Amino acid sequence: DWRSPVAMLKKSLCFVFVLAFLASFESFASGALGDNALEVVEAEYVCMVNDAAYDKEQVRVDVEGKTYYGCCEMCKARLENNAQLRIGIDPVSGTKVDKATAIIAADAYNRVYYFESEENLAKANAKLQDK
Repeated sequence: DWRSPVAMLKKSLCFVFVLAFLASFESFASGALGDNALEVVEAEYVCMVNDAAYDKEQVRVDVEGKTYYGCCEMCKARLENNAQLRIGIDPVSGTKVDKATAIIAADAYNRVYYFESEENLAKANAKLQDK
């Protein structure tokens, strides 16, 4: 039954993930990467589904010889089954990048961004300095 507590919880979680995705997409589209310089984050501290940095190591997800990370078993399953979640967009070049091999940096709000190169991360930080 769609009104069961489990079904309602799943719908609520999906809604939260959609809102989080839209918020991160809006920041890419507007060019707003946060107020402070972006700092490099090691991949194992990132949930690559929520695109957020955490203080502790995340759940390792091995897919097709590459390593991704998620914050919970649900994110692990999503990364295993949805190739689109394993791709990020470099906010400087607009190029698709594999989250397993990207340069990952976080803003002051622990939102993470995926860069195809250290040069693009440097460009993003230079842009932030100009603000």
